[in-house]
Amino acid sequence: MWVAAGVAVKNDLITELFDRYGPMVYRRALNLLGNTADAEEATQEIFIRAFKGLETFDGRSQPSTWLYSITTHHCLNKIRDAKRRRELWDERVVPEAMRHSEAAPVTERILSRYLLAEAEPSQALAALCVFVEGMSHDEAASVVGVSRRSIGNLLERFQEWAIKRVERLAVEKPP
Repeated sequence: MWVAAGVAVKNDLITELFDRYGPMVYRRALNLLGNTADAEEATQEIFIRAFKGLETFDGRSQPSTWLYSITTHHCLNKIRDAKRRRELWDERVVPEAMRHSEAAPVTERILSRYLLAEAEPSQALAALCVFVEGMSHDEAASVVGVSRRSIGNLLERFQEWAIKRVERLAVEKPP
């Protein structure tokens, strides 16, 4: 009974925080992430984190300050993660010659789609989840239906295959 009452109080408190500070959190996320879809997703994630960490709020600051801090850290981490995944894609999949081409952005997109379409399906799905969608290995594991470790193995095999495939494409002559 006490646990249920505690959860109900916690639910009421987080609902009140969301009603009062949700727009502020959304605006901050939108300013940092730059698009509405990511800002909406971040806002939901931030209030989930706030709900889970409500006991850690000690009242030394205003709830708005606490939520603003959570929002800033969460969004900056998303930005860093996305940037790192793009760097990993460029570093491990896109060949050196394409990085210096004037047509690189268009060519890279075409090559990326080609590789994902031609790859072994579970490897392509893992690569799509992590490199394109920016998911963590845990999130990708859930989508693909394998363990986190298996995601790492699928990505490694995809990268090895993609590099070899791109090398073969570079020497093949068009019909």
